[in-house]
Amino acid sequence: MTSEADAADSPRHVDVLIIGAGLSGIGAAWHLQRQPGRTYAVLEARDRPGGTWDLFRYPGVRSDSDIFTLSYAFQPWRGRKSLADGDDIRRYIEDTARDHGIDRHIHHQAKVLAADWSWERCRWTVDTTRGTWTCSFLYVCAGYYDYDHGHQPEFEGVENFGGRFVHPQFWPDDLDVAGRKTVVIGSGATAVTLVPALAKRAGRTGHVTMLQRSPTYLSSLPDVDPAADTLRRLLPARTVHRLVRAKNVLSSQLTYWLSRRFPEQTKRHLRKGILRYLPDPAFLDRHFTPRYQPWDQRLCVVPNGDLFREVAAGRVSVVTDRITRLIEDGIELESGRRLEAEVIVSATGLSLIPLGGIAVSVHGRPVDLAGTTAYRGLMLSGVPNLAFCVGYTNASWTLRAELSSRYVVRLLDHMRRHGLTTAMPVLPRGLARRPLLGLTSAYVQRAAHLFPQQGDRAPWTVGQNYLTDRLRSAFLDVRKGMVFDG
Repeated sequence: MTSEADAADSPRHVDVLIIGAGLSGIGAAWHLQRQPGRTYAVLEARDRPGGTWDLFRYPGVRSDSDIFTLSYAFQPWRGRKSLADGDDIRRYIEDTARDHGIDRHIHHQAKVLAADWSWERCRWTVDTTRGTWTCSFLYVCAGYYDYDHGHQPEFEGVENFGGRFVHPQFWPDDLDVAGRKTVVIGSGATAVTLVPALAKRAGRTGHVTMLQRSPTYLSSLPDVDPAADTLRRLLPARTVHRLVRAKNVLSSQLTYWLSRRFPEQTKRHLRKGILRYLPDPAFLDRHFTPRYQPWDQRLCVVPNGDLFREVAAGRVSVVTDRITRLIEDGIELESGRRLEAEVIVSATGLSLIPLGGIAVSVHGRPVDLAGTTAYRGLMLSGVPNLAFCVGYTNASWTLRAELSSRYVVRLLDHMRRHGLTTAMPVLPRGLARRPLLGLTSAYVQRAAHLFPQQGDRAPWTVGQNYLTDRLRSAFLDVRKGMVFDG
């Protein structure tokens, strides 16, 4: 889909090089091109836009963030579902790129391997699988999922299992679960999505078991926003998008605040929601009562209670136990129980990797990313002219991504107005450091040692409140904590 002529054999130069053509990258390109006179390109490792929403293709893949806040403020969501299917989100990203001419700047199958900053030339040299680029400013919008590897525990006896063993990140096109006994290992967002979708495919003679080591907090929400449906009959699409987006931002932020401020009341509320579908308190105590507090880990959404409905109908079983080993026809558990399985889906989580796995160096010296501190959650101490994009852990990714891109544009405009060539955050003395991502989820904790840290005071902290961040963004001083050079 690349429209510009690729120059794989000789370096090409642009003012800004964006890494990744997912939600963040396409949004960043839109913000950049609003200011004329600045050249840019988007490098994408895959063969089409979409990022995460192109990577994950397992049955039922969808967003558990409402689409009105996950989509762009500038591009109305016209679909009916507010908890949108993955392929619909991917098409929305692709349509956005085409509608705004961004697709002409995308270079596909160009995986970025390394980036080195030169102080003499004041530019980055970026090595990719399709040649070398140079740029004055590097904006990494590759997210933090490792696209090449999902997290896979080493299960004893996996080589003895006689059926199909798959990881959702690499879903095989030929896998058919119709009439088969399927076990999904996991209790997070992927498992909660997969299990009801597989139950529908299993048919009357098949069965799906969700095997979890410990429960996750689940909340049932409708997949269609009735307010959006009503407003669409009365108002233009852009107006509806703005209104519903604002409503959902306020609602999600309030819900998060109440959950953290009143955890016991939140637990009772979530429990009451599940009891509507599964009215056995003992069953809930065993399988749907986590040991941690709400929002210590990300809350998982169950659209229309689909998982609970499948359990109530007997098409899905839930087992809370630990795995001892895999055997030829299934799984042996610590309790001594055996689960028969013809298909095992290891929904055991994702692997995280900072800056898309790019080897970053400054003047030939490798940058230890874990040794850096994040400036405003989007730049790195001691690294010039580089920004990265990560979303909120308690709200839609795009909300923070848009704030980050607006900041990058403001910084670049400041540099151009004042004839500056470099901008580099410099750590103050006595700054205490703490983890960048504030969740206790296993997939976050496994990779925490690889990521930059954050500080204990502005502008070195990473906020998790969109409303506060949006208000402050209008008054930010791009010079604070930054060293510039002309």
